[in-house]
Amino acid sequence: CLDRFARVIGLSNDPSPGYNIEQEAKKPNAKFLELPYVVKGMDVSFSGILTFIEQEAKQKLQKRLVTKADLCFSLQETLFAMLVEITERTMAHCGQNQVLIVGGVGCNKRLQDMMADMVKERDGSLCAMDHRYCIDNGAMIAQAGIFSLQHGETTEMEDTWCTQRFRTDQVEAIWRPATVWKHT
Repeated sequence: CLDRFARVIGLSNDPSPGYNIEQEAKKPNAKFLELPYVVKGMDVSFSGILTFIEQEAKQKLQKRLVTKADLCFSLQETLFAMLVEITERTMAHCGQNQVLIVGGVGCNKRLQDMMADMVKERDGSLCAMDHRYCIDNGAMIAQAGIFSLQHGETTEMEDTWCTQRFRTDQVEAIWRPATVWKHT
C-alpha cells in the first residue's frame, strides 16, 4: 500500500518508498486528513484507503489543497493505527505480551513508536528489527521456497507467476503440521 502510494505521488524508490513516505510525514505542518478505517476482527482492508487517497492526491495536489506531507502523514497514521489495533487484539486473544515487527514497513520509526506505546500499556515487550533485516520480504519468500523444496515441492520456472495482492492465508504451508487452533 505504501509503496504503491509513493509511486502515485512521485516519491523515489531510493532508498525505499516507505522510508520516503515516512520522511514526508515528518514535515512540519503536515495535516491529518480523515481516511477510511477498515478493521473487521483481525482483518484489515487497505484497498479502500488506497483508492480514496489516490483520488485525493489526483484531485487536490495540483490545486494545492493538500500537500504530499498531509497525504503521507494521514496514510501512515491511519494504516499504523489499524495495524496496532489488530496486533493488540491478537495479543489479547493469544495471551501474548511480545511483538516482533519485521518486513519493509518494520523500518518505520512511527510504526515502532505507536506499537511500543500499545505494548507498554499491556506490560509487554517490543522487538523492532534493525533496518538491515527489514528492507523487504525477499528473505521471507526465499525461506518459504527453501521449506517447500525441503518437503519435496518443486515448480518449473515456466509454471511460476507473481501475484502482487496474494493472500498469504490462502497458501497451504506443507512444512507445518495441520493444527486446529483453540482459544484458551
